[in-house]
Amino acid sequence: MGCGKSSVGRRLSELLCCRFIDLDDVVEEVAGRSIPEIFATDGELGFRQRELNVLKDTICDSGRGKDIQLQQISERDAAVLALGGGTVMTPECAELVKENTLCIYLRASIETLVEHLSNELEKRPLFAATDKSLHSRIEELLSQRASTYEKTANIIIDIDGKSIEQICSEIKNRI
Repeated sequence: MGCGKSSVGRRLSELLCCRFIDLDDVVEEVAGRSIPEIFATDGELGFRQRELNVLKDTICDSGRGKDIQLQQISERDAAVLALGGGTVMTPECAELVKENTLCIYLRASIETLVEHLSNELEKRPLFAATDKSLHSRIEELLSQRASTYEKTANIIIDIDGKSIEQICSEIKNRI
């Protein structure tokens, strides 16, 4: 959350001439409600179930099945998919991502995440429901998530101090 997945994903999809899918946007579209509204009415577990269902549909729709090798996917089927920050914390989501995608972890320091998120807290339900400082909450979430991010990712890109263009260039060079 706050590492620039959507911004980098949009630009990367342009550079790779493929479609861009933001999983959070699809969840909101399918639910007919914003993510904060889903969290308020269904809780985090309800949101995660919706997220899993949408991820399954999205991966199946992209033409990527378990038995298809990445190299066999045609350009028309390719897409850049930006996941939510907690998506891969659901084991079934992590498995879907690991087995069916080329997963890139945009790794950021706590300081970078604080800088990116400080003006967006009202849109972030996992920050609204705590009395901890932003720094403390990010530190807590990273301590829970970092090892799963690293296990799920095929490529890790450190983003601190880099522009969207620099990050996209590094990704292109590594894929």
